[in-house]
Amino acid sequence: MSVKLLLEEQQARSYRMLWHTLRFAFLAIGVGCLSYTAWIYLGQYWHERTRSAAFDKQRRAPVPQPRLAPAEPFEARLSIPRLRLTTMVEEGVGEDILSRAAGHVPDTAVPGHPGNIAIAAHRDTLFRPLKGIRKQDRIVLSTRTKDYDYEVVSIGIVSPDDVAVLAPVKGQNTLTLITCYPFYFVGHAPKRFIVTARQTGDENP
Repeated sequence: MSVKLLLEEQQARSYRMLWHTLRFAFLAIGVGCLSYTAWIYLGQYWHERTRSAAFDKQRRAPVPQPRLAPAEPFEARLSIPRLRLTTMVEEGVGEDILSRAAGHVPDTAVPGHPGNIAIAAHRDTLFRPLKGIRKQDRIVLSTRTKDYDYEVVSIGIVSPDDVAVLAPVKGQNTLTLITCYPFYFVGHAPKRFIVTARQTGDENP
């Protein structure tokens, strides 16, 4: 065998080894990403299930819980029946909260008090169904003592620094849902998807 053929065979062997190494690396990365995603969804599902069960138990308690003051942290449950969306809502919008539940934006109103209640969640998990929201859809925000009904009145897209969506509407009790947009954008989404709903029925319990 000539030196040239020997060198070509060694080069081909090196290419094959490199290709096998890259295939293994890509496979390992893929498995790692899928495992991480599965872990996130599993943790979210388990948290939702346990907190929802505890929430239902508190709602059935014979002694009513005291009504929350506006500045107090709260726990609630948000549901949009037509979209089959149900999620627990916890105080705050840090990643520690949004990785497991929807978050109540601090310093916005709470159920049973005048103002605008703002709730945020991730577009690729809990609030993904919002892409199908429509005007006049019913939204229910449940506390430990009462269910509050809302009707969607507007849907919009704004920039991330548009804080006007958090402002209260004079003479109305409102609920604002916030998530990133576009829903299927890869990376940090540049816009915010806003759903505004008005409370219906008894607004001053």
